[in-house]
Amino acid sequence: MPSLHGAVVLVTGANGGIGTQFVHQALARGAAKVYASARTPRTWDDERVVPLALDVTDAESIRAAVDAAPDVTVLINNAGASVPTAGILTHSDEDIRRNVETNFLGPLFLARAYAPLLAGRHGAAIIDIHSALAWYAVGGIYSATKAALWSATNSLRLELAPAGVHVVGVHVGYVDTAMAEHVTDPKTDPADLVRAVLDATERDEYEVLADEISVQVKAGLSAPLEAVYPQLRANA
Repeated sequence: MPSLHGAVVLVTGANGGIGTQFVHQALARGAAKVYASARTPRTWDDERVVPLALDVTDAESIRAAVDAAPDVTVLINNAGASVPTAGILTHSDEDIRRNVETNFLGPLFLARAYAPLLAGRHGAAIIDIHSALAWYAVGGIYSATKAALWSATNSLRLELAPAGVHVVGVHVGYVDTAMAEHVTDPKTDPADLVRAVLDATERDEYEVLADEISVQVKAGLSAPLEAVYPQLRANA
């Protein structure tokens, strides 16, 4: 069963609101070391935190990070990108590629790179941050990439279970971070989100539905498409 006590944790997107909470709360639970990664890593006031340069969209950067941090036992794929508009037909080529590379390919390639090192390690785990919008396609390419990551997480879970690597998928709606500063709907506090994720990981759970919207959206997946997307009736 994964435990943060004595763990060596790598957090992607550590400079953001959620990433910062993962760093602090992992240490509070007894992590021995946390690699706080970002494209431009910042300094931290704890010697247990190791700033690590990592661009999850760059293959060479991933290889360099694995070489610099080979002792990881818990990988937290938190880095993400969003889009300014919701319509998938209105996104620029750059927005589409950035979301695919950051939200899907980056976590997948990083998990693939670390899989041989995590195999057989005590408390080994991978945590992937999805979104409620993976199940509700109103976020354009953002929804599409989070849905792809959800599927990849399910595949990773099956493939890595025999090696003793526990894989956790996290679904959440809006979180009170810079990425959602324009949103007026209710938002989850990053500290509450991370607490729920780490609690679930240490309980050996596979999936975290971190807020009520995630619970509701997942429950609605079995409904007819016209019920999930009532706007389809208006255009019938």
